[in-house]
Order: sequence, then structure tokens, then C-alpha cells
Amino acid sequence: MTDGIKENLRDDVVAAIKTVYDPEIPVDIYELGLIYEINVFPVNNVYVLMTLTSPSCPAAEIIPEETKQRIKEIEGVNDVEIELTFDPPYTQDMMSEEAKLELGFM
Repeated sequence: MTDGIKENLRDDVVAAIKTVYDPEIPVDIYELGLIYEINVFPVNNVYVLMTLTSPSCPAAEIIPEETKQRIKEIEGVNDVEIELTFDPPYTQDMMSEEAKLELGFM
């Protein structure tokens, strides 16, 4: 696999993640800063390390599963692993400028 194809798949993964929203916040989980790491491995296996806004998030089961499903819908993706972590803990500083503007923090 060339790096160009791998990079395109990573872009597709980011685009898919940007279609997933926390039900309580009108900003996608990528712009919220909930995605810590995205890796695309040979044979198009995708690994995502992510967090939630809090360990007691009401959507704790829904968001990671929806993220996994959206990534699996990408043509060429073989397997998807989502790992949830709370280290480091999520803070509003992790949001993109776009998310901060959308939510009125700027």
C-alpha cells in the first residue's frame, strides 16, 4: 500500500468521524476533540483512540459504536477497533477553534 492511499483512507476516516455527534452538543466528535489518535494499518485496519466528554456521558455506549459503524461503511476498510480512554481527561481546551466558535466559547 502506498502512503498516498493510506493517507486518503485516513482522510475518509476523519470525514466519517465528523458525521458523528454527541447527542447533547451540536458539534461533531472530531471537532470536539474526542478523537485522540487515528491509525490506518496494512490491509486497511483502522484503530481509533477516543474519549467522551465525561465517564458518565449518557451516550457512552452509542458514540463509540456509531463511530465504528461509520468507519466500517468506508469502501476498503477491513476492520475497525475503537478504544475508549479517559486518560488524559477531556477538557474544553481540546475543542477545535471551529467547535469553540459554534458553542460560543470565543
